[in-house]
Amino acid sequence: METHHNSCFTNLDDSSAFSDCNSDRSGEFQTTSSESLRRRLFLSSANDNSSDDLIRYLITHLELSSCSVEEQKRAAMEIRILSKNKPENRIKLAKAGAIEPLVSLISSSDPQLQEYGVTAVLNLSICDENKEMIVSSGAIKPLVNALRLGTPTSKENAACALLRLSQSEDNNKTAIGRSGAIPLLVNLLETGGFRAKKDASTALYSLCSTKENKLRAVESRVMKPLVELMADFESEMVDKSAFVMNLLMSEQESKPAVVEEGGVPVLVEIVEAGTQRQKEMAASILLQLCEESVVYRTMVAREGAVPPLVALSQCRSSSSRAKLKAEALIDLLRQPRQQQQQQLREQDFER
Repeated sequence: METHHNSCFTNLDDSSAFSDCNSDRSGEFQTTSSESLRRRLFLSSANDNSSDDLIRYLITHLELSSCSVEEQKRAAMEIRILSKNKPENRIKLAKAGAIEPLVSLISSSDPQLQEYGVTAVLNLSICDENKEMIVSSGAIKPLVNALRLGTPTSKENAACALLRLSQSEDNNKTAIGRSGAIPLLVNLLETGGFRAKKDASTALYSLCSTKENKLRAVESRVMKPLVELMADFESEMVDKSAFVMNLLMSEQESKPAVVEEGGVPVLVEIVEAGTQRQKEMAASILLQLCEESVVYRTMVAREGAVPPLVALSQCRSSSSRAKLKAEALIDLLRQPRQQQQQQLREQDFER
């Protein structure tokens, strides 16, 4: 039976499910009075108040071996602030040579200095013009290392920075995957806070557009956290997790992984009780699961999928895509029963 679930799915709107990682979203700029005083004294050392001179001054304090760690931290923090909301500053900082010293900070043994470096690189990566310069400065491996060993904020912002870099070239997606990012993102998806889970799922969705990374994700047991998040309707992660799972279903290895992690009853429940978009995504995943396996069809049918699929196919508010997927899946689920009845008829005839 020929199905059209892949072409239908590509028309699904994932833009509201995945909002891009924004620039520096952490709130650590609330400073004590003594820190504010030190910051004012540090900035007053610049020759004048022009942004170009200030940028050169800050970059110099990142690069000078004679600077203390505290001076480097203050310079890195100012660069974070300058690059947080203003696109023109991101371009100026990159052109002035900020990227290489910031990438060096990502490998710092000081957790806060590493965090500032990661976050400043994330801010600069928002400008497309800066992405290849960041990659060519060797940022991928240190970002992956920050994803492994950094502070919670470093991990979240490293995931965002890797997402940004993955959006410019497929070669970058391959390099990020080969640098060991996928298992770390899967771990972040499983153990991180809400923001970390969002960032990890968005990065995985981008990286897993390549076959190589899809296989890495499945081998890293990504289906376990995806199923767990989809089972929790209060997690606010059902849509994001379903989009990632649907993307992975084109690989044969993903199908037994979904079943082994208990995904079938969760997907059937979503078809029954999810939002319209969630129902459509769950139907799409189940359709891909069942199209080549009578065993999986029987399993899905026994889980009670047919009634909610019929309801989805007949619902006025369902999209035409959702109805097509539901109808195609219903046809598949009825085939094992029809085949069994045909076998019984043949046996009766032989008697």
